[in-house]
Amino acid sequence: MHDENHGIVARVAELVARRGDAAHLDATPRGRVRTLHAGAYASAHRGRGMEFDETRQYQAGDDVRAIDWRVTARTGRVHTKLFHEERERPVLLLVDQRPHMRFGTRDAFKSVVAARAAATVAWAARDRGDRVGGLILGAGALRHGLHAPQRSRARLLHFLSALSDATSHECAAAGSERSPHTLADALALLARTSRPGTLLWIISDFVDLDDAAARELARLARRCQVVCVLVHDALETALPSADAYRVSDGTRVLELPTASRRGRDEYAAHFAARRARLETSCRERGMGFVALRTGEDVTALLRGAARRAAPQRATMPAVPTGGVR
Repeated sequence: MHDENHGIVARVAELVARRGDAAHLDATPRGRVRTLHAGAYASAHRGRGMEFDETRQYQAGDDVRAIDWRVTARTGRVHTKLFHEERERPVLLLVDQRPHMRFGTRDAFKSVVAARAAATVAWAARDRGDRVGGLILGAGALRHGLHAPQRSRARLLHFLSALSDATSHECAAAGSERSPHTLADALALLARTSRPGTLLWIISDFVDLDDAAARELARLARRCQVVCVLVHDALETALPSADAYRVSDGTRVLELPTASRRGRDEYAAHFAARRARLETSCRERGMGFVALRTGEDVTALLRGAARRAAPQRATMPAVPTGGVR
């Protein structure tokens, strides 16, 4: 049966079905993990584990079970083996669902594309055994949109259900015309609650990437591994050459300034500047970046995005100081 709301609302069934696409997504980033929970990635913490690191001279307090007897016999001095322990990587998704995301001219609204991308990444991470959570940035209270990372399939389905609701007509109508929360607000909340070593996906159109948001993004990049997904529409990059184009939100009608060459150039420059600022910040801070346009294959563009993220910095604290579990 044809769904008249396809591309306008992200149905729960659609987000659950993204699990099939997630099987083709390699969302495993480079770099070592710095959390205290056992898992499937090599950690910067040294101890007894699966991956051999190095041999060094024995020090008081070292585990005698790790003594390297061959090196000890060869050198005449007691040496011990060091290992990298395997640790888990919590995955958090910041999904922008504010009113300005409800726009699109190709296949789906940006809000739906963002939900599809988040669901694909969430399933890929969950099927690897990671704890998955997220923050839905919408019209409601910011903390009400925060879902703590968990491995539970039921909790993931709850997150996807909330994400679907955020794309619905009812949610948009119930919300205020402008969200009271900025991107900087959401990033600041994640900086306070996420654990060091968390893999953080930020899925947004970054329409309010101002100085405050840039500072919070830099703050997160120092303690988390970040991938920024810029969701945009073709009409945002450039206006068509025509005398008049009208767009509507169902209530108001706006005529785009397409007749003026200068107006079209200024319009295109505005988006280009936003994208350039985000790309530059990602490059300078070692964050991953992917541009996701409405009408394009979500999985194809996300594939390998996390692997392009830079490794964790050596200065990251080895022991987390609290946050969302």
